[in-house]
Amino acid sequence: MEKVKECIINLFFPRRCPVCGDIVQPLGELICPGCVGALSPVRQPVCKKCGKEVESGQMEYCYDCARHSKTFVQNFALLNYNSAASRSMSAVKYKGRREYLDFYSQAVCRRFAKTIRRISPDVLVPVPVHPTRMRSRGFNQAELLARRIGRQLEIPVCPKGLKRTKKTLPQKQLNQQERLKNLRQAFVPGNLPLGVRTVLLIDDIYTTGSTLEACARALKCMGVENVYGLTLCIGHNS
Repeated sequence: MEKVKECIINLFFPRRCPVCGDIVQPLGELICPGCVGALSPVRQPVCKKCGKEVESGQMEYCYDCARHSKTFVQNFALLNYNSAASRSMSAVKYKGRREYLDFYSQAVCRRFAKTIRRISPDVLVPVPVHPTRMRSRGFNQAELLARRIGRQLEIPVCPKGLKRTKKTLPQKQLNQQERLKNLRQAFVPGNLPLGVRTVLLIDDIYTTGSTLEACARALKCMGVENVYGLTLCIGHNS
């Protein structure tokens, strides 16, 4: 019955490719086979803190993580933030292409399921957006991603674990020090179930890590012992 339902949906509302935006061929796939190569999976060796590719296996940490301590234990990143990933993430956030997250969540689970089970998070907490942005956009892409991952890995999602109380300037316009200042007190403790000790934060893009760091600090204030991060994309400018 589910297969029939899926075929009907594909017939009237054909799925579009998260890379090229055209109707996916063959039907039933989540991405055009020819478009997969436009994405750049993060490959080893990576920084043991932020998950960014590093130049040599002899490097434990990238230059940024070697210089600045982080509150979170470790971040895991699926893709390098290249032009194809940038266009795709923008389409999700600003053009409502929420179905693209089906492909990305599936890719995350294929890549990191064993790792996530190893760290055994009590809950997934999506990085929140400000209420005004939520009203204008209609959704939080991090929450939609977290829910898809949670369903596949059977981990509860806690979308109210953190609150965003400050409407910040766009992070891409700022350097690292400005980003941290911009995010100061932007995230405050929300509501977590009793007994939560390990949290996996979910977000779409990691640039300098300022957002993840601010969220981790807020969660620590709530008594969370271990905060990990999982991001779809990671940049190289931090």
